[in-house]
Amino acid sequence: MSEVTLTPSGPPETVIEAEPADVRAALDAALALEGDERRAAIAAVVARAPRSLEGWARLGDAGRDVVEAYAAYRVGYHRGLDTLRANGWRGSGYVRWAHPGNHGFLRALAGLQRTAAAIDEGDEAERCAHFLRQLDPSWPPADLT
Repeated sequence: MSEVTLTPSGPPETVIEAEPADVRAALDAALALEGDERRAAIAAVVARAPRSLEGWARLGDAGRDVVEAYAAYRVGYHRGLDTLRANGWRGSGYVRWAHPGNHGFLRALAGLQRTAAAIDEGDEAERCAHFLRQLDPSWPPADLT
């Protein structure tokens, strides 16, 4: 039997860089709007900054129906995986909500969980829920809004 060796500091932690200030400002302005105007403004931010994980997650939040929301969350999730890998993540370790740069990815993953459940894709919803708890054992955060 082989020994399991753990580092004294625990699993590695990956932190995604915060959104650029101009993207964050444009997204904040879009989020201040209501209804269709809000969705259109968020979509415009994402079109200008397609790597914005927070943008994709918020576009999912503003989806006109569950399928549109699911699609936006899935894009945010996959772009987030790419971003994590570019930041040294190798498929395991923490990606905690405590770091603002991680919010977009985690928000997209949580949205994917909810919308997968809404379209009766139970296995995907459960996989996402499990993944969220692996990434941040204290999930869900109190300030998810």
